[in-house]
Amino acid sequence: MAGVKSGLGAYFAAFPELKVEPKRVIAEGDLVAVHSHYIPAPGERGQAIVDLFRVRAGKIVEHWDVIQDVPANAANGNGMF
Repeated sequence: MAGVKSGLGAYFAAFPELKVEPKRVIAEGDLVAVHSHYIPAPGERGQAIVDLFRVRAGKIVEHWDVIQDVPANAANGNGMF
């Protein structure tokens, strides 16, 4: 788990103005999905990120993610969020 913590620390250090806006959180059994809007700096479109976590005894034991840049123009009227 030390690798995850140090990796996240480096990520947050690289983007000191990062704003994370959680949009949806879904949990079922030992799995949790978080759909968020990551904005690295004011005025940027950012990325839509889905983090998937497997939790055991209150701790994250596995993590996966899916990342997509927020486009300037959506392909449909639904948008990313």
